Amino acid sequence: MSSRSRKRAGKKKEVAGTAVYSVIKIVVVILIVMVIYRLGSMAYTYGERIFGETAVSEEPGEDVVITVEETDSVQDVAQKLEQAGLIRDAGLFVIQEKLVGFKSGLQPGTYTLNTSQTPEEMIETMSVSQTEEE
Repeated sequence: MSSRSRKRAGKKKEVAGTAVYSVIKIVVVILIVMVIYRLGSMAYTYGERIFGETAVSEEPGEDVVITVEETDSVQDVAQKLEQAGLIRDAGLFVIQEKLVGFKSGLQPGTYTLNTSQTPEEMIETMSVSQTEEE
């Protein structure tokens, strides 16, 4: 094999290696863009649910009695609401309760809530002291 043909073979390998490297870079960039798009889409959807979660059912809905104990945390109340079918996601409810802005927090008591109420309406109902209502 002459030196000229070795150089030509070396150039072909170099070009092939560069092409493969370029294709791999393009695939990696596409995958990164897809992951970023997917995560952004999920974050947007979750954010939209935090601030605009709809009721579980349409009017007239179904009344459900919930008792909030003095020792119940927001997470405990959220679990009760989810198990009763009043909300879809207990974790989301905890975030919503923090963002709604009632400084008094959820008050102990027995509440009649409806499946046609939004989580924000339920938080408002449970944040008002029952002695204030009377």
